[in-house]
Amino acid sequence: MIDSHCHLQDPKFGRDRDAVVRRARDAGVSPLVVIGYDLDSSRLAVGLAESWDDVYATLGVHPHDAKTVAARDIDALARLAESPRVVAIGEIGLDFYRNLSPQEAQRTAFREQLALARSLRLPVVIHSRDADEPTFEVLAKHVETSSDDWPADRPLGVMHCFAGDLPLALRYIELGFVISIAGTCTYPDSERTRAVARGTPLDSLLVETDAPYLPPQSHRGSRNEPAYLAEIVEFIANLRAETAHEVADATAAAAYRLFGLTNAAEVAVEAAGEHP
Repeated sequence: MIDSHCHLQDPKFGRDRDAVVRRARDAGVSPLVVIGYDLDSSRLAVGLAESWDDVYATLGVHPHDAKTVAARDIDALARLAESPRVVAIGEIGLDFYRNLSPQEAQRTAFREQLALARSLRLPVVIHSRDADEPTFEVLAKHVETSSDDWPADRPLGVMHCFAGDLPLALRYIELGFVISIAGTCTYPDSERTRAVARGTPLDSLLVETDAPYLPPQSHRGSRNEPAYLAEIVEFIANLRAETAHEVADATAAAAYRLFGLTNAAEVAVEAAGEHP
């Protein structure tokens, strides 16, 4: 299993980060993709990825902080992306639920970071909340300028912790994106997310924890961590009337394609041999 979206650099992991990674491996969760959401967290993500062979990093500024983004910040992200451990730009996007940055500033920062991803030939990790159509419109234009020289078998990006309905998910898949399901699918009031988990083609599905946030139902009220991904995979498998092994294999394969990761078996051998 691959945790396609976690925030291992978060201070909530400050005291036991090594143990968290070990528990993830013991649970069969490896590699881990550590997601940046501002410059500092992106730097920390790269540092963690350069410390562990089965950890990778993404870089980006979350829409909450879009009002702070300047040209120098885009340049700083580009320099960080020189690390071979960086596999995507994100999480970026639009959040019209909290509106912690003005909507126009969010759109501008979103487009600038999509342009950076195009220039670096990297996929994108997308955050969208209460902004379904505006996000889709921006990404449709991104696809128009990216798809000519993009590998046909590689997704352009992933819709992180997807909260839309199944028709929207299928529109994104047609656009060239994959859909990521988090522990929210286990919550009692999550029928729309469950419908997406059931109806999304398995080769277009990813799984994530978003740790330390959004723990699955059995851990509600506590810190989430990558090891809990196994519970999410099992839950999705039951929804789809498939085995956990089938869901784990297919979602891992989709993550390999998206992020351009090395073979899972090779990563696991390296991790077991070189790290505690």
